[in-house]
Amino acid sequence: MMSERLINLQNVKKVYKTRDKEVLAVSDVTMEVNDGDFVSLVGPSGCGKTTVLKILAGLHKADGGTVEIGGENIPFVPGRDIGMVFQQALLLKWRRILDNVLLPAEILGLPMKASRERALDLLEMVGLGGFANRYPYELSGGMQQRASIARALVHDPKLVLMDEPFGALDALTREKMNLEMLRIWAESKKTILFVTHSIPEAVLLGSHCAVLTAGPARMAEHFPIDLSYPRTLAMKTSEEFGVYSRRIYKLLDM
Repeated sequence: MMSERLINLQNVKKVYKTRDKEVLAVSDVTMEVNDGDFVSLVGPSGCGKTTVLKILAGLHKADGGTVEIGGENIPFVPGRDIGMVFQQALLLKWRRILDNVLLPAEILGLPMKASRERALDLLEMVGLGGFANRYPYELSGGMQQRASIARALVHDPKLVLMDEPFGALDALTREKMNLEMLRIWAESKKTILFVTHSIPEAVLLGSHCAVLTAGPARMAEHFPIDLSYPRTLAMKTSEEFGVYSRRIYKLLDM
């Protein structure tokens, strides 16, 4: 059964205006993403990856092109069907973990009894079932990011945007979180756009990979990663993994 298209970006452009000049941040991004895809978004620092996420989230308005989610144009307001995870967990230190996860439901005015049950289920899914009443300072960095993932899912969005969420973690914790992310994706069945600077991370996680050129961003290539599931860290030593990694390095002219 064919998956339905969820995201449609056609010739998207973004210009930032300063006091004395205009800066072209995104010159031409065209990409289609199907429901249930996990797309790794890779590109040099400052090329416009985060800008693309913010346009999809309704936080920035595109200055040209087509931006659609579910066949509808994106309004210039934060989307109800969007969840976001940032590089830092950004948990409110005075709220317990469960209350942090419930924050989007409160803002959106969702029924709190059902939202609380969903939040508890999500904490179980991300491996924090016993930490609902803890405060953020009582959790490690990786655990805090798990909580932020649960928070992004609590209002049941169609699309989850992740802006290099594991970039601040140490190497071993990051690899563990990569495997956890694959499990969470499989269980949640969400569509995910995942920004990363790590080419091995992009290949390990992605069902697809989108490579942006140096800024102003242009789509160099968007292609499927046909590695078997479940993915494992041992795959990084395989020839197939190396083929995809070299393809990305070449597109980035590295």
